[in-house]
Amino acid sequence: MDGDQDTIGFIGLGHMGAAMAERLLASGRGLAVHDLDRAAVERMVAAGAKAAAGPEDMARRCSIVFLCLPSPEASRAVCAQMQAGGALRVVVETSTVGPESIRQLVASLDSHGVSVLDAPVSGGPRGARAGTLSVMVSGAAETLQAAIGPLQAIAGKLFHVGSEPGLAQVCKLVNNAISAAGMMAACEATVLGVKAGLDADVLLDAINAGSGRNAATMDKFPRSILTGSFDYGGPMGLMLKDLSLFIDLATSAGVHNRLAPATLAAWQQAVAYSGPEADYSEVIRYMEADAGAEVRARAANAAPNSTTTGKPDE
Repeated sequence: MDGDQDTIGFIGLGHMGAAMAERLLASGRGLAVHDLDRAAVERMVAAGAKAAAGPEDMARRCSIVFLCLPSPEASRAVCAQMQAGGALRVVVETSTVGPESIRQLVASLDSHGVSVLDAPVSGGPRGARAGTLSVMVSGAAETLQAAIGPLQAIAGKLFHVGSEPGLAQVCKLVNNAISAAGMMAACEATVLGVKAGLDADVLLDAINAGSGRNAATMDKFPRSILTGSFDYGGPMGLMLKDLSLFIDLATSAGVHNRLAPATLAAWQQAVAYSGPEADYSEVIRYMEADAGAEVRARAANAAPNSTTTGKPDE
């Protein structure tokens, strides 16, 4: 990989990372990538990216490196390897790792002249590819300014929530705790409604016209559950980490913490039933199995030779 200070580095090409990397490439930026999954790297190279030999090589070549990794431990390990890089000036942490991990990253990189921009994202792989993510950012104003171009390429909305790295992690954990609880409430309630005899289409229309609507009923259900496609775009197992981080944060802060543990318990049941790599939208499946009822649109349940409209993904 040839050195190029205008090239953005990207480490972590999972569901979200690959989608953000694709968006950065589509915006016309030079991109260097690394992941332990060689196939993921090869797909990005075929799309126009350069491959880095590893985090240390990346830090020698790029002044700005984005991270999108599955765990706090992975982020810490990668940052430790990047300390020896001479070009690196800003690490943009888009992973959800919790505020304590961000503080550890700051402590490990600051003495090497590297600043950390805490920048977790929300909106899923579809939002990443469309450049419509909500990005919560905390860090020094000059650090944000250094990375503002590539951030704007992936973000529909950018929220600078504070100058202290770690605050954006708090914002993201709050968001995800609300999102997960809303998803579980929607799954549990709609399964009951269909079991009792309500039509799933009419039920969701009524909810979305009333006070029960949330992101799950307005987006995830019509897109991936009612259709039976279960293709929302991310693995459900990651929410176990996010909810656990939220619970740890709430416990350490001494604030009321009853709903998040119940949501985590429900999520653990879903993961035990479908597996951690199952699509996020499949959290409803274990409830459907228990009830003997499926929350599907009429079109999704239509026979192949029916005169009604076919499945939306056909």
